[in-house]
Amino acid sequence: MKDTIPENPPLGLLLRLVHQHWTQAVDNKLDAAGFGDIRPPHANVFTFTPPEGIQVSELTKLAHVRKQTMTQAVEELEKLGYVERRPDPNDRRGRLVFLTERGKAVRPIASAAGRKVDARWAELTSPEEMETLRQALKLLFEKVRDDVPTRLGGEAQG
Repeated sequence: MKDTIPENPPLGLLLRLVHQHWTQAVDNKLDAAGFGDIRPPHANVFTFTPPEGIQVSELTKLAHVRKQTMTQAVEELEKLGYVERRPDPNDRRGRLVFLTERGKAVRPIASAAGRKVDARWAELTSPEEMETLRQALKLLFEKVRDDVPTRLGGEAQG
C-alpha cells in the first residue's frame, strides 16, 4: 500500500516529506561510504564551515538554527573526528570550527548524492519544473529569511 497524503496538504507537510526523501538518499550514500555516524542535524556544519574556520555563533546564523542545536552538532562531530575547534586568532575568547580531513571527505559524497536526487526528481517531473521549484523556493527564502516567525496565537517576538 502506498503512503497517502491528505487532499490539499499543507505546504509545510509537503516540504518536510520531500526533504526527508532527499535526506534519506544522501544518508544512504554517506552510510555506504563509511560515514554512517553522521545524522541530519550535522549537515549544517558541513555545509557552512569554510576552510578558514568559523565560530559556532556564525554557523548558527547561517544555518538559521538555535545556538544550542548548533553547539550540540559541533560537539558530536568533534567527538566523531569530523571537526576540530581551535582558538580564534582574532578573538582570544572565541574558538573556530574547522573540518578535519575526515570531515572534508564528507562533502563530495553528500554533494554527489544530492545531485543524483536532483537528477532523479527532474526525471520524475521535468528539468524545467525542478528549476521553477528551485527558483520559487529561493525567492521565498530570500523574502522570509529575516522575518521573525510568529508564535501560534500571538504576535511576533522581536
